[in-house]
Amino acid sequence: MTRSWLTLGAAALAIAASGCNGTKDGGNGTVADGNESGGENKTIAASLDANSKFVQAAKAAGLDATLAGPGPYTVLVPSDDAFAKLPDGMGDSLMKPESKAELTRILTYHILPGTILVDDIGKAIDQGDGKTVLATMGGDTLTATKVGGNIVLTDSSGGKATLSGGDEQASNGVVHHVDSVLVPKKAA
Repeated sequence: MTRSWLTLGAAALAIAASGCNGTKDGGNGTVADGNESGGENKTIAASLDANSKFVQAAKAAGLDATLAGPGPYTVLVPSDDAFAKLPDGMGDSLMKPESKAELTRILTYHILPGTILVDDIGKAIDQGDGKTVLATMGGDTLTATKVGGNIVLTDSSGGKATLSGGDEQASNGVVHHVDSVLVPKKAA
């Protein structure tokens, strides 16, 4: 068990170090695809579609200020279709003021500390014998694996989300898009 935690710790340090290399090219000599229109001059909050369900949820949870803050953050942004896949009524219920704590818990599950590029996650998976664990700002973890060449994130409830686009650079981090909303397991 100690060896696996050491390996995980080494992988986490490798991800953090590669994400903080001070270049816009991810350290591999190529410009990250996704946001070549100068998005690195805008914060994550300013670069996201203001009409998207994720941004509306972030505002309802009070996380819009965080996404506009200094970071750096890696944000996994579920598509509007991903929110539509939530169980009946859950999406609407989360937007109610009395559900702010639960909404915040779910959204912080989509925010990782530091700047972690898609390639960094892929390398950590390869070095971790097929999987790696990513710590979230919500204090929980996601498990990343590769399925058919795609990076798949598994939440603590067993739900899965596939990275559908990423490496959109912002001044305070990076955005990756996912096809499902990740939901942490409820505390016992």
